[in-house]
Amino acid sequence: MSATLTREEAFGLLRKEVQNENLVKHCLATEAIMRKVAERLGEDREEWGITGLLHDLDFESTKNSPQEHTKKTVELLKEKGFPEGALQAVREHNAEALGIPRQSKFGIALSCSETITGLIVATALVYPDKKLASVKTKSVRKRMKETAFARRVNREIIRECERIGIPLEEFIELSLNAMRDIAEPLGL
Repeated sequence: MSATLTREEAFGLLRKEVQNENLVKHCLATEAIMRKVAERLGEDREEWGITGLLHDLDFESTKNSPQEHTKKTVELLKEKGFPEGALQAVREHNAEALGIPRQSKFGIALSCSETITGLIVATALVYPDKKLASVKTKSVRKRMKETAFARRVNREIIRECERIGIPLEEFIELSLNAMRDIAEPLGL
C-alpha cells in the first residue's frame, strides 16, 4: 500500500475531512495502536497504521446515522487506491450498525484498537496529572471490569483481540505503550 498515500498525505486527508480535535486525536491513537498490532502480528505496519488513521473520515457527517458510517470513508479510500482488505477493515469496525460480520484479522484489529483508545483516555483523565505516563496496564484492566466507568466503551469489542491471538492483558499493554509514544500530540 505504500504507493497509495504517504503518511503525510494521509494526515492531510484526515485534517481536511475531520474538524473535531478529539476525533483527530482518536484517529492518531488508533494509528499508533494499529502499527504496534501489525508489528505483533507480522502485518504491514504502514498499511495498518494509515488505515487506523483514516478509519473515521466520515464520522462527523454520519454521527446521527450510524448505518451510514464508513460508506463515504470507503469510497474516499477506494478512490485513493486502498486495497480491499483495508476497505473491509474500515467497514468491519462498524459491523454492528452495518449488519455485517466482523471476521477479518484486519477488521478485528481495527475494531478493538479504536475502541480501547476511549478506555485508555478515560483512565488517564482520572489521574491528577492526566498523563498516560501515570497509567498502568493493571489500572486499565481494572477499569475494563467497571461497567459504569467510560460506559460507552464496548468491552466486548476490546476483548476481540483474543480472536486474533493477542491476550487481553498484552493488548492493553501494547495499546497503552503505543499511545504513550504519541502522548504529546494526544495532549496526555
